[in-house]
Amino acid sequence: MASKYDLIVVGSGPGGYVAAIRASQLGMKVGVVEKAELGGICLNWGCIPTKALLKSAQVFEYIQHAKDYGINVAEASADFGAVVARSRGVAQGMSKGIQFLFRKNKIDHIAGYGKLKAPGQLEVTSEDGKAEIYEAAHIILATGARSRELPNLPIDGKKIIGYRQAMVLEQQPKKLVVVGSGAIGIEFAYFYNAMGTEVTVVEFLPNIVPVEDEEVSKQLEKSFKKAGINVMTSSEVLSVDTSGEGCVVTIKTAKGEVTVEADVVLSAVGIQTNLENLGLEELGVAVERGRVITDDFYRTNVPGVYAIGDIVKGPALAHVASAEGIICVEAIAGHHPEPLDYKNIPGCTYCFPEIASVGYTEKECRELGREIKVGKFPFSASGKASAGGNKDGFVKVIFDAKYGEFLGAHMIGANVTEMIAEVVVARKLETTGHEIIKSVHPHPTLSEAVMEAAAAAYGEVIHL
Repeated sequence: MASKYDLIVVGSGPGGYVAAIRASQLGMKVGVVEKAELGGICLNWGCIPTKALLKSAQVFEYIQHAKDYGINVAEASADFGAVVARSRGVAQGMSKGIQFLFRKNKIDHIAGYGKLKAPGQLEVTSEDGKAEIYEAAHIILATGARSRELPNLPIDGKKIIGYRQAMVLEQQPKKLVVVGSGAIGIEFAYFYNAMGTEVTVVEFLPNIVPVEDEEVSKQLEKSFKKAGINVMTSSEVLSVDTSGEGCVVTIKTAKGEVTVEADVVLSAVGIQTNLENLGLEELGVAVERGRVITDDFYRTNVPGVYAIGDIVKGPALAHVASAEGIICVEAIAGHHPEPLDYKNIPGCTYCFPEIASVGYTEKECRELGREIKVGKFPFSASGKASAGGNKDGFVKVIFDAKYGEFLGAHMIGANVTEMIAEVVVARKLETTGHEIIKSVHPHPTLSEAVMEAAAAAYGEVIHL
């Protein structure tokens, strides 16, 4: 006799577990299939443990610069093993938190690997090879993604590694080459550099963090070079020779080929969706370019089958997956949720200085033919940034010149990932530039830079 549910979610990452909890709140009987740790990649091998590593690096940097704040500290050293252990402990604590939430919301954890067998039927194979059929009127696929591998950069887990291995290396490398400068590559580049590793970042495109506004990219490159990170843009890794003790990386640059020696090479060239062996082909679920095709409420072309998170269109971000999961189950429950506005999704990179952005870049606005007003406020003019000793960076805002529509914001500096939500809410509420200027911001704070940047766009800035 098959176990029956209203909803089964395959995958317990930030899309899957959030969808399951919301479905339970709406009165559904819910089961979640997960073959590994609850919480998925984000909680166990992504968002959370990396932030723990980055915090350790930041603390180490503060201690090294304590004299700048009038504090004398004896020479500090980093215990790399303890830093890694702390990160794993944070991840384990968060995963246990998901277990608690499942119990609280009466959600069943079904351990194993899920595969669609027929409409409304899912086969789950446990670790011991035993298979069991589960039935549900609705099945949500939330299987996430993994590191993408390039043919000339095969991950062996020792000398050429992905992000998972980068989090738990037994020994800190003396030299590291990071291939790719998206959020993952940039965060690890900052972490290892701050811990004392000699780091080289190789980016195929002309700018690091290529999805960001060009001015943000240039500022980060400047800050990274000041920190001693070797940044190579418009460059391509041709091969990695791992036959010796370390790695010899051959890189094609605009000026010709160069070689860089490293102990370890980190491949951070994007992600690949986990769609294999899910039964998609057998059921005829439509897939295009490695993504499941869905409508605005994450319904596939097969009734009763849904998909959310990294395996559908849109940015592969934890908060996007969570929002999609909530919209999906609310629609299943007969509510009338708004489709997700993918142009109002904040993106954050937690290196130092941090990066946060939402909406259109200046370049995108000009390519669309929009007449715009652009305002920029540097943290060098911020009293709070000066007091904190972190003056690198700026806030840049973009408004439609005719109607005052808040088109985008791009920030780089200390704690800007905590500031971007103001702009997300402002854009959701269709707030104009003048309304931002007239909203009193507390002083001294970093967040008042948003108001000052808006004022700069309209020629009203006070502190520049």
